[in-house]
Amino acid sequence: MTLVMSVAEREAFLAGVHVGVLSVADEAGRAPLAVPVWYLYEPGGDIAFITARDSRKLELVRKAGRVSLVAQDEGLPYRYVSVEGPVVAVQDPAPPEEGRTMAERYLGPELAVRYLKATKDERGTMVLVRVRPERWYTRDYTER
Repeated sequence: MTLVMSVAEREAFLAGVHVGVLSVADEAGRAPLAVPVWYLYEPGGDIAFITARDSRKLELVRKAGRVSLVAQDEGLPYRYVSVEGPVVAVQDPAPPEEGRTMAERYLGPELAVRYLKATKDERGTMVLVRVRPERWYTRDYTER
């Protein structure tokens, strides 16, 4: 019996709504920066997340050129997907439709409208980062 997800299972899981934990190497050789992020992913595609243009996160992402992202179920049965890969694009500024899609994914349509209104002044300072998944690590304790 294996605890490793199939390709279809891992991609479907990552496409689900989870707050991801993004990790990127620190330039000084210390522990990597690890921060929660909203992200977009469709099976077979790239992972996308939005961050501030002047953030430490983006600075490290640009320097490292690769990141890892973990998504998990915090309740039983435990499952997670950890994926690592290169940064393949940085769009500056982030396209407004990507921000709207992400807000609706995590907040639903009504709260997304309120969130986007409250953060409208920040939108021009946000950057969209795309990452191509290369290495996958998974565990699924469902039915085991």
